[in-house]
Amino acid sequence: MRGIVLMNLAMAFFTLNDTAMKAVMEVLPMMQAIGLRGLLATLALAGIAWRMGVLLPPLAPRDRRLILWRTLAELVATLSFLAALIHMPIAEISAILQVLPLAMTLAAALFLGERVGWRRVLAIATGFLGVLLVIRPGGEAFNIWALSGLLSVAAVVLRDLATRRLAQAVPSVFIAMVTAGAVMLMGFAGSLLGEWVTPGPREVGLILLAAAALILGLVTVVAAMRVGDVAVVSPFRYASLLWAIVLGWLVFGHLPDALALTGAVLIVASGVFTLLREQKLKRARPT
Repeated sequence: MRGIVLMNLAMAFFTLNDTAMKAVMEVLPMMQAIGLRGLLATLALAGIAWRMGVLLPPLAPRDRRLILWRTLAELVATLSFLAALIHMPIAEISAILQVLPLAMTLAAALFLGERVGWRRVLAIATGFLGVLLVIRPGGEAFNIWALSGLLSVAAVVLRDLATRRLAQAVPSVFIAMVTAGAVMLMGFAGSLLGEWVTPGPREVGLILLAAAALILGLVTVVAAMRVGDVAVVSPFRYASLLWAIVLGWLVFGHLPDALALTGAVLIVASGVFTLLREQKLKRARPT
């Protein structure tokens, strides 16, 4: 139960971060907002890494290359996701992101040689059908920003594949700090190409809220996976979609239509099935 509560809190924090960023980017340029949030997150993570004694851990050359690829993928994911977030309702972009576990299962089969049975193949196909209902190619709701959301999914899959190949000895907080620092530098570099907008008290508060929510989300999601059974806790990642619907309605007055909701249900149902199926296969596999 503690793991379930922590996972729900983590998803609430991550969605609150997205909501605050969407609100602040209504006033500040996207790259400036990315840089300012990244600065706060990097300082906080660097402080945690320093306290843990892993600010500059020794790394094998292979891990350095993987961290580089992971960081580049994170930069693409951040840019494409926030670009979509500016122009799409938060519930719809959140629904697209829920296909991540399915995309990871497919990528693991294609690139890591993991076996995927017909049940999970069917679940993956169902999940992608749900995505089509959300973005509706050829319809009025379909535009370049829906494709940008899908690009963020592909980039996160690449990021997570690189993460899975990292040595266990590489500290997670160090990886997070490097990523946050790279995102910060990208944001400030990009902000030089446009006009700098001085943030007012509202924008400063929103950026502080986004950074705090992001850090709390990272902390609570790690705690959830450590104190709870993975098979029980993991499906509650989909609570982020519920939070996105609620916050999107309260803050921006957006509610997804019936087709988008149907697609979201298909994505979540197929994702939960895939997670439970993978856990069942792991328990059945001899050790």
